[in-house]
Amino acid sequence: MDGIHDLGGMHGFGPVVREKDEPAFHASWEAAVMAISRTTREQGLVNIDQFRHAIERMAPAHYLSASYYERWLDGMSRLLAEKSVITHEALDSRTAHFLAHPRQTAKAFIVSTKSRVPVVAVPVPASTGFMRRELRPPAFRVGDAVITRESRPAGHTRLPRYARGKRGTISRYHGVHVFPDTNAHGLGEMPQPLYSVRFGGQELWGDSAEGHQAVYLDLWESYLLPGRQPQ
Repeated sequence: MDGIHDLGGMHGFGPVVREKDEPAFHASWEAAVMAISRTTREQGLVNIDQFRHAIERMAPAHYLSASYYERWLDGMSRLLAEKSVITHEALDSRTAHFLAHPRQTAKAFIVSTKSRVPVVAVPVPASTGFMRRELRPPAFRVGDAVITRESRPAGHTRLPRYARGKRGTISRYHGVHVFPDTNAHGLGEMPQPLYSVRFGGQELWGDSAEGHQAVYLDLWESYLLPGRQPQ
């Protein structure tokens, strides 16, 4: 989807400022959000592509003003409410409670199973990751010229806006991986070949590109068409 999250190639946001000796978490609640995210995925309640798509659907102004883990919290809250694991009313009530009683410690958040919609939990063992068995030879080889599709999907995709309709070269074949565009919407894994594709800076950025600049993107096979070698 063409959302506010797709910032690649956009101007006006200034340089990326790196914090010296940045800690993994700046506050304890960030670690809690990380734990919630990992636990819900390990339990099979959500998958990583659903999680990413939930963040993509944040209100644009909120997305731009939120910190990294605020986005995680917003996306996870939205996703679990959509799956009826929690409710917006319960979240609002609990938030109001702790705003009124900031010194209280959190207790276990127990959701009544009477009103809960059943969730099919199918955990994927960590050892399998996102790679799947190759059932057919890949359509492209290292060195092949390709061009990305000019698509404007309504849902989740890993093909960034700035790289659509651009010419590149297959740099590496990663094997067969779960397809995020379907996995994010409950349409199945639909695994397909995944490639690292090299794009010259001028192909992406035009005359504003720096000399000898190149960008490598990991792209699924259905994003690609046979093309001619970029200049």
